[in-house]
Amino acid sequence: MIHLLFTVIFAEMGVIMTLLFKTPLRKLVILTLDKVKRGRGPVVAKTVGGTVFVVLSSSLYSMFKIQDRAVEGALNPTDQVLTAKHLLEASLMGFLLFLALMIDRLHHYIRELRLLRKTMEAAKKQNRAMDEGKNGKSEEAKALQEKIETLTAKIKHLESECEVKAKEAKAKQSEVDALRKQSEGFLLEYDQLLKDNQSLRSQLEMDQTTS
Repeated sequence: MIHLLFTVIFAEMGVIMTLLFKTPLRKLVILTLDKVKRGRGPVVAKTVGGTVFVVLSSSLYSMFKIQDRAVEGALNPTDQVLTAKHLLEASLMGFLLFLALMIDRLHHYIRELRLLRKTMEAAKKQNRAMDEGKNGKSEEAKALQEKIETLTAKIKHLESECEVKAKEAKAKQSEVDALRKQSEGFLLEYDQLLKDNQSLRSQLEMDQTTS
């Protein structure tokens, strides 16, 4: 019994040392503990722990019973050996349960630490993606701003050209109006000349008939 307890205690100490330091065996131990805590593993562990606690309580009860007998009279060598044995077994089983609890807590905290690191890495990646997206959007915004400025400059240039063309068109229109008025004046003069010519002809014809 004592040899078995020492073996289990040293095994638990080895597991704790493996969990405390980052070694190639650490992942293997963590995977093993993960599998143990799944399915019927927790029930088996609680059953074993409960059995060890019952044996521990029995050893303590036996030890206190021997102490009660010692109050009545002196302990004989056999009672002293049994008391020492029960005390050693109780100490070893208590230490065994304590180390088992330490292993369980260490495994739990290591898993939480890993989840926290994964969450932080995911958050960092998300922040990087957001920063890259912002940079990309800022670059697109700059390109669009440059295009807008270029189009604005072209629009202003076209507006100035349109104003010049409009002024030229107004000048041409005024010239056309002047020429049209001039042509109307010429037509009026032509009509007047035709009338004068006809009157002169009529006078000549009258002169010729009278002579």
